[in-house]
Amino acid sequence: MTKYRQAPRKGKKGFSTKDFNFWYGDFHALTGITLNIAPQKITSFIGPSGCGKSTFLRCMNRMNDLIDGAREEGLMTLDGNDIYAPGVDPVDLRRRVGMIFQQPNPFPKSIYDNVAFGPRLQGVTSKSDLDDIVEESLKRANLWKEVSNQLGKNGLALSGGQQQRLCIARVLAVQPEVLLMDEPCSAIDPTSVQKVEDLMVELAPEMTIIIVTHNMQQAGRVSDYMAFFLQEKTGEPATLIEYGLTKEIFANPKDQRTEDYITGRFG
Repeated sequence: MTKYRQAPRKGKKGFSTKDFNFWYGDFHALTGITLNIAPQKITSFIGPSGCGKSTFLRCMNRMNDLIDGAREEGLMTLDGNDIYAPGVDPVDLRRRVGMIFQQPNPFPKSIYDNVAFGPRLQGVTSKSDLDDIVEESLKRANLWKEVSNQLGKNGLALSGGQQQRLCIARVLAVQPEVLLMDEPCSAIDPTSVQKVEDLMVELAPEMTIIIVTHNMQQAGRVSDYMAFFLQEKTGEPATLIEYGLTKEIFANPKDQRTEDYITGRFG
């Protein structure tokens, strides 16, 4: 079954943005975001509520395309290719750039069918191949031991933490290059939080992981790099204040606003 496990992607450039701006209709949500995200590492997005972290995350797999009036300016590339260029297929992009949401969202299907959903859409029809993909994906999501004897069980019947790992397995089944995680631990129990954090660390050598979190301890535990976003005044667009190695930002932030946030003086 290791044939479904990804080898580390050598030479990948990862995500990069240059003077990226984003609007919801007339509201200018993000301005001037220039950022080069390290590939095959974990990057955390931190900042107060409403500072554009999740908006920027959703720009990275064009989830915001689904919102009327949403538009962007500037450049956002994956491995050097503009993801907003004419002709780019957002559906294919979302296969390469998977998303895990704050609230687990398994399909109202069996555990097996949840994980097999993506591969089937990609044309995998062999039962033995699907069996292998489902088993491997659930193992990689640290869920196989808990559900291997009940793959026909409805995914919605699992606990919250198990549902979140099932959603991760569903994304892993299509072998993404990037995994976006929007506060993936905020709605699950502490034991499941540890399992999800351990999973991120295990997956990072194979793919780029970007996590939005309000938990500074979590950012310190799991992320290699950190990006601090801030909206300084209500109604103004949010922007990127500081980006760098997590340990360096915690130890010696370059911007006073970053230090004020991570030390709890505001936010």
